[in-house]
Amino acid sequence: MARIVSAFRKYHRQLSIILFMPLFLITLTGIALPLSEELHNEAVSELLRKLHSGEFFGSDLIYSVLVGLGLLGLLITGLSLTGLFGRRRPN
Repeated sequence: MARIVSAFRKYHRQLSIILFMPLFLITLTGIALPLSEELHNEAVSELLRKLHSGEFFGSDLIYSVLVGLGLLGLLITGLSLTGLFGRRRPN
């Protein structure tokens, strides 16, 4: 059991490092986009929308799927590290 937890901790750490920049970008653009739309700045809004959706990098579908799968991996490894689903120890 300790080996599995150690492996999940390693994968969780690696995934978090890889996904930091895309998630940070999505968060910042998600905050800035409504603000720029409220200020009626069309050029900045369009750029932020493209960055937020991944369209700026070529394929928004691949970007979204990879970020979604990465988040799913972080969720699974993170939940396994909490110990909520481990065996119950006898008292």
